[in-house]
Amino acid sequence: MNKQTIESQIAELPVCDYAFIEIRDIPFREEVRYICKTECSRYGKSWSCPPAVGTVEECRERCRAYDGAFLFTTMTEVPDMEDLEGMLATRKDHEEITRRIRNLFLEECSGVLALSTESCAVCEHCTYPDAPCRFPDRMFPSVEGFGILVTGLAEQCGITFLSGGNLVTWFSLILYRE
Repeated sequence: MNKQTIESQIAELPVCDYAFIEIRDIPFREEVRYICKTECSRYGKSWSCPPAVGTVEECRERCRAYDGAFLFTTMTEVPDMEDLEGMLATRKDHEEITRRIRNLFLEECSGVLALSTESCAVCEHCTYPDAPCRFPDRMFPSVEGFGILVTGLAEQCGITFLSGGNLVTWFSLILYRE
């Protein structure tokens, strides 16, 4: 994989910050999964979220099958941080950037797994658990749903994510096999 090629193409996208990281540096935590289970209304309702993605240990093992990872952020300004629906509507742009970056890695690598923000929003109603995902090539599992402490990972990498004001930071993690 040619990192310079990927970096030059990413420079054309509205990515705020990024880092290439080692798989062993990804912090998996049961506490993150606990938050999913107790605080997220999407828990148990989407193929992109737990328990559909497997246990934290199963997710860790899936990630260990890759050679490296690429963490990146985008930021969006919203009029009102208290307007959760309005804030989540801005995620669509981040997901499109994630798709584009995933495709860059697919051109350079033999295998790619893209993890992104929140629960998948491709379909209005997810088929989970009654039928297979309708769009597995468009669905990105949740970073946090894998039990990954993404803010801890960002801090390890020197990635800024608390910008204040009405800025929302979105994260994605692309795992790749060279």
